This record gives sequence, C-alpha cells and structure tokens, in this order.
Amino acid sequence: MGKLIKIRGARVHNLKNINIDLPKNKLVVITGLSGSGKSSLAFDTIFAEGQRLYVESLSTYARQFLGLKDKPEVDKIEGLSPAIAIDQRPATNNPRSTVGTMTEVYDYLRILFAKTGEAHCPSCGQTIAKKNKEQIKEQIWRQHRAESVFLLAPVVRNKKGAQKNILERVKEAKYSQVRADGYFCSLDEALEMDMDKNRKHSIEVIVGDKEKDSDDKKKEEFLKLLDKALEIGDGEVVVYDIEKQRDYNYSENLVCPRCNIGLMPIENNIFSFNSPLGACRACGGLGVKLEVEPDLVVPNKNLSLAEGAIRPWSRMSGNIQESQMPELVEISKKYGFSVDTPIKDLNKKQQGALFYGDREMGGEYEGVANNLLRRYKETESDYIRGEIEKYMRKKECSDCQGKRLKKEVLSIKIGEKNISDVAQMDLPKMLEFLANLKLAARAKQIAEPLVKEIKERVGVLINIGLDYLTLDRSAVTLSGGEAAKIRLSTQITSDLSGILYVLDEPSIGLHERDNQKLIYILKELRDLENTVVVVEHDATIIREADWVVDMGPGAGRHGGMVVAEGGPKEIIKNKGSLTGDYLSGRKNIEIPKIRRKGNGKKITIKEASEFNLKKIDIDIPLGTMVCITGVSGSGKSTLVEDILSKYLANYFYNTKDQPGACKGIDGLENINKAVTIDQSPIGRTPRSNAATYTGVFTNIRDLFARVPEARIKGFDQGYFSFNVKGGRCEACQGDGTMSVEMNFLPDLYLECEDCHGRRYNSEALEIYWRGKNIADVLEMTVEEALRFFDDISLVKNKLKVLNDVGLGYLHLGQSAPTLSGGEAQRIKLATELSRRDTGRTLYILDEPTIGLHFEDVRKLLNILNKLVDKGNTVVVVEHNMEMIKCADHIIDLGPEGGDKGGEIVAAGTPEQVANIKKSYTGQYLKDILKAGKK
Repeated sequence: MGKLIKIRGARVHNLKNINIDLPKNKLVVITGLSGSGKSSLAFDTIFAEGQRLYVESLSTYARQFLGLKDKPEVDKIEGLSPAIAIDQRPATNNPRSTVGTMTEVYDYLRILFAKTGEAHCPSCGQTIAKKNKEQIKEQIWRQHRAESVFLLAPVVRNKKGAQKNILERVKEAKYSQVRADGYFCSLDEALEMDMDKNRKHSIEVIVGDKEKDSDDKKKEEFLKLLDKALEIGDGEVVVYDIEKQRDYNYSENLVCPRCNIGLMPIENNIFSFNSPLGACRACGGLGVKLEVEPDLVVPNKNLSLAEGAIRPWSRMSGNIQESQMPELVEISKKYGFSVDTPIKDLNKKQQGALFYGDREMGGEYEGVANNLLRRYKETESDYIRGEIEKYMRKKECSDCQGKRLKKEVLSIKIGEKNISDVAQMDLPKMLEFLANLKLAARAKQIAEPLVKEIKERVGVLINIGLDYLTLDRSAVTLSGGEAAKIRLSTQITSDLSGILYVLDEPSIGLHERDNQKLIYILKELRDLENTVVVVEHDATIIREADWVVDMGPGAGRHGGMVVAEGGPKEIIKNKGSLTGDYLSGRKNIEIPKIRRKGNGKKITIKEASEFNLKKIDIDIPLGTMVCITGVSGSGKSTLVEDILSKYLANYFYNTKDQPGACKGIDGLENINKAVTIDQSPIGRTPRSNAATYTGVFTNIRDLFARVPEARIKGFDQGYFSFNVKGGRCEACQGDGTMSVEMNFLPDLYLECEDCHGRRYNSEALEIYWRGKNIADVLEMTVEEALRFFDDISLVKNKLKVLNDVGLGYLHLGQSAPTLSGGEAQRIKLATELSRRDTGRTLYILDEPTIGLHFEDVRKLLNILNKLVDKGNTVVVVEHNMEMIKCADHIIDLGPEGGDKGGEIVAAGTPEQVANIKKSYTGQYLKDILKAGKK
C-alpha cells in the first residue's frame, strides 16, 4: 500500500471539490474556523468512506448487523484503512454502564475477587467456612420445621440457552413441577415456554414440600427429600417459605458457623450489578431509587391539608384530595393535629405519619409518599407516571448505600476491601492498593496476570489525564470529552495497527497541564503504525502534529477549501493561513488593559462539599467575567453545574433538581435572573433547528402570513409551520424525506417525491415574500438571511446575534441532530442575548470555547464582554488559556483531581493567580501574560 491517503474531488457539505494527500501512519491535525469544513473532511468524507469500504467487504450476513453506509460525495479516496471514529458524544444513556464496565477493568476485578476473595458473614463479619450435608439438613429442619415450604433444587442458575435438554432430563427423573425464571409451573408448561436462547434463565426443580408445624415423625421423610434436593442441586438447595413468599439459600459451600447463614457459590457473575445473582434486590443494581420527596409534595408549608398543601393530590386528575380527606381527618385526630393546621406547625412525628403512614405501628393509614409510590408502580398510564415523577427524586439506595450489590457479595473481601470499596477508589489509589496486596502463594499466582491487565488499562487512563475518575462512576455523568478519552484509552490497550483513527477535539476538558499526556497517547497510537487524524484547535497539539491541514478561508459557503497544509513550521510561515497568523503571533487575542472590579457586590457559596469539594466558601464578584479553572476532576463542574446552577434554578424557577451539598448561597438579592447555557442539544429531531429554537421562525412565518395573497386564501402564521397540518407536505409530514424499510439493510431516507425535500405543499410554496418562498428562506444561511431581512428589526436582531456568535454559516433550517455541542451552546447563547437583559443577570457557561478557532474565541469574548459591560455577570468553566487570560476574576480549584482536589488554590485577577506557584493555571498564565506584554 502507498504511504499517502489520496482524496480527490471531495464535495461533502461545503467542501469545494478539494484534492488533498495526507501522510499515512502520522499524526494529522485538521484545523480552521468553525464551519470551515473540518468535520466534513475528517468525519463525513475520510471516516465515512473508510467505514463504508470496510463494511462493504464483509458478507451480506455480517452487513445486516453493521449497516451499509451511503458513499460520501467524493470522486475517490486511495490508501484508506479500516476506520474508527472517536467523537464527543456522551458515553451512554444506560445507568448501568460505569467507567469500570466501559474499560473492562471491572471485568478483571470481578475475576480477581471470584478467584482470590475471602467470604465473610454479612451479619457478623466472621470468615465463612463450608458445612457438610448433615449440618445443612439439621439447620434447615431446625429453622423451618414450623413453616410450610417447598424444597427447590437449582439445576440452571442464570445461564443462557433454551434449556430444553435440562428440562427433558428433569422429566426423565420423574419430577413434574419446577420454578422457571421465578414462575412456579408444571414441567410441561416449562417445556412449552420456548425460552429465548440468547437470554439468561434460572430453573429449580420442586423436589417436595413440607406442611406447617411438622412433627418429628415427618422429619425423616423431609430429610430424605433434602438429600435428594442437595444431590440434584449439586450441593445447593433453596427453601421457599410459602407464606412469606421468600427464598432461603443453603449450600455445602459457604456457611457462617455463628449465624448459620449460607451464601451462594463465589463465581464471577455474582460481582456483576447487571446480574440478578449479585445485584441489590432493592434497586436492581442501579445504586439509586426514585423516592417521593416531601419538599416537592408540599412546596408551600404555610398551607394546611384542608387548603391543598399536598400538591399532587390537588393538581392531578381524579379529585384525589377530596377522596383522601376522610383518611386525613382520621390520621390528624389520631396524632393530635387539625387538617386546618399549616404543615410547618406539625412536629416531626406528625409529619412522619402524614407522609409515610402508620402501618408499621399497626395502623391502617398508607401515607402520602406510599400512596404515590403505589400508584406509580400500579399505573399503566405514562402520563400519570410522568406526573408522579414530578414529586420524586433519585436517591441513594438505602439497602446497598449506592454500592449496587447484595450484602452477601459485598462481604467477600480481598485485603479487607470488597469490590465496591476498590471501585470507589480513584485510579492511582486503586493501583496502589493492588500493588500492596498480601496474598497466599496460590492466590498470588492467580492474581498476578489479572492485576497486570488492570494496571495496563488503568495506567493509560491515568496518562490521558483521567486519574481522578473511579471505576464506579456512572457513564451517564461523564462529559463528552471524558467519554471520548475513555474510548481512546481502550484503543491504546487493544494494540491494533494499520487502523485509521479520526478524533474530534480530544483536548476538550483537558487543562493545559494534561495536554502533554494526551500528545504522548496520540503519538503512541501513531507509533503502532496507525494513521491518527485529529480535528483540533489547541495550539499545543497543532504544534506537535506531523502534518497540519488548515481549512477556510471562512465558514459555511465561504469555507470548504484547503488554505494551507504542511508541517507546523510551514503553517506558521504561511501568511494566508489564519491559524498560522495566531500561532506565529501575527494575530492575537489582546489581554485587557484594565480588569473590571465589578459593582462591589457578590454572591457567596457557603461550605460547598458535594463530591470532592472540601467545604469551601466561594465569592463570585458581580458585574465581572469570572473563570472557574483547574485540572480535570478538581471540582469545577461540581461547583458550577451541581451546586451553583441547580441552586439558582431552584431559587428563581422552582425546579425539582436537587442542588449539590452546600450551606446555601448568600447575596442572591443582588441578581434577579440566572441563565445556564450548556452544550446539550437544542432538540433531538430534525424538526428542531436554529430558526425554531431562537424564535425567529415565528417572526418569519408572520411575515408570510401578512402577504396579501396569503390573507386572501386565509393562510395564518400556523399554516407556514412544517410541524402541523396546513401548508406542510402531508406525504412526508413536513420532514422533506421519506423512510423506506430495507429489511436487513438500514432504512433508506429518500427525498420526498411530492415536495422534493422542501417540506411544504405547492400552495404554501406559491406565497412569496420579496421573491422568496418559505422553503427558500429555510435554505438561507444566517448571513444571507441577515441581509435579506435587513429592514425587519424583529428578525434582524435575532439573526444578528447568531451571526455575532460565529454562526453566520449555519442554514436556518439545519436540523438539530447535525449540530455540534459547541454550535448548540452558541445558539442558546444567541437566544439569550436576543432577549432583553436585566443588567443583573448571572450567566453560566460550560466551556463555551469548545469547537472554536482562535478567531471564533475572539468573537465570543466580544459578546461576553458586552454582557458584562451592561452590568451582568458571566461565570465560565474553562480550560482555554486565551479565554482565561481575558477574565476579570479567576477561581482556580485543585491542586489535583479527585480526592486531591476540591480546594481553592488561587483566586483573583489573572496577574494575581499567575504569581501563585502551586497553581498549575497560574504557571501557564505567567508565560502567556508575559508574551502578551511584548
């Protein structure tokens, strides 16, 4: 194969029929302005064709599982390898996925504990020894002689397969009753179940039963049945209490000599919180449960029961308040209060009875919380379930304390730690624990290869800057950047070669200190004889690349061309390259000559202690731009997103999200509005776009409704919406495309034959405003629409803000799923900027420079500075030094990530922080500020 990837005639999106050669087995950075065509070249052309060719080479059978991709608009690409993309999408929406399961490190830990773990009694903590058959039989008779029970012999425990052969063998043994997957039935019924061979099943044979209060005459018969059950169950038996409907497990393997508690055999599966064998029964292995929150149920404690204090009962359909009132009157009399008494005046006991009932004390009252929980579980209505969820919060499971596993599993330990204890350690601490393990000779021999695999995988995570993570960290809570780095780490440990990797801004979320670690990883991937193509804006990574491609010269229709290519030194020398201008210093983002001191007022977060924050007090000066900085995992997002943002949302908008732990926030009377602008999508369907989100499309539709011809025909504003019946094309219901099922191939989306992709019917498209119909307007870029609506202030003002935040290249009708997180955030920012500001608003932004070129950062800073100059406050979580150097005030957290973070390392102006030696941010700022003064 050649040493180049040769791309000819690339025309995807805004690419201008470009021809370019990229060196193979090198680190290639593609950079340029937002919207210049970087992702179109890297992902939609190079990766898409590499993946398509690979999938096309497989059999038809294999392709049905992988999906066949459309060929990108390119004449040809030579020299491609199988391609893997690592983008910034969130890890998963699955709450069962963790850092440990994503990296497979937890799988190795499970084997380690299964092979070398020592069992302890979950009740008394004593080391558990085995019991022989006679001891087990005597114990069962002693504990269950007064109960009606079934004796069950496990023959299949949580194993995949149709299990027909097992059931046939049971039939041959003359048994007629079984419990299959928890369902008691006849053997014939079980044989007819047609069990899914791809799912796990459990089957127990009902060997016999025993009546209640059996005398000693029945003992011999019962013990014979026990012998048979233990034989069939291979040393295991389940005693099922018919009255309590509860299982009691007994085993010849592990039994506590003091408490006589029997445990299941120690196997790999019992350490999985995704397996019913090991998962906590109460939360199903999630570690959290939805519970009714009293503060949400009674938001106004000044009200009495008679006045409708129980909000869900007064708000939900069915007149629940009225039907529950007799019971409320009864419980109020019983506990000595009146239904006319404000809730705030009830004592703790009275409130407890009201919310949780008194059935545990022999009463009959269910309680508000239990009533809502019961209705939540019983209802088949998604609407009712959604309504009840408004009064619930996710809370740590009280049974397993968030550890996801059964107590029996957590009692199995290595070095006095159970598997959850190890999964909760930050990665360096976990490696230290494994390195210092003291095991017996045989156990040590088993552990060595497992520990070696764990060290290798965890070592890569540490080197890539994720040392602050823990294996039990839920994948749902990971940022896109963290998820991408984890995916990158799994590629390093796979030792693949000859692969084309395409990465989207791997530096996202990384402090300047950690960039060198990332560069080392990227080069290590390259040195395995892989081609690494990176879409990136970070100056350090661009300088370390083997080859740089600078796209431009502008964005959207003004981009799509290769402005410059070559080694970093060649790019720096190229005066036609905007990237080269910034790297060389010919252009720069100027450091403010004067730092704003604000309006003299502040808000103070008191004793922030969520996650790793060390009860810190944070002062945020109002009327300034504040940057929250620090290395990855130092507590920035915890402080800003989990505490500040949620607290303000509760305070101003009465939301139900529980703020992170703190003693409160002082000084909120000094602001009158709070706006959080994150990178979540503006919508998840193609029907959402920049025009609909900002509200400008409503104004545009109003203009078309005012056209004389539209008035004559009775077309109102709603007629020009593609979301409702009226002017939209009904063949595609306003989508512009039609989905065609291709059976084992992926669905094919074809342009609608009726409207030809224009979304509207012919009548709607015959209405013209200044020579353009509604579909023509949606095809316009923001920049084009700004000129077109130049004299319509309502439209112009909203479009101007979109243009000012660097989104002039976006089409008004561009669907939400095609937008990057950075673009979505800037659309939200533009929407807020187009609203009337109060001069006392606090804006919160999470890494707004993601996806932005130096030139785009300069434009963004201009926008944010205008907000602050009007008296507002901007709080930004940021790693980009170009943004940080322009802040009025910096709060630097650290000094490290995880347990070693969560403290204030430095606070003050950039110049003050630069003089703090223990601040990593300060160290890098010092050089930047010094260079800026030259």
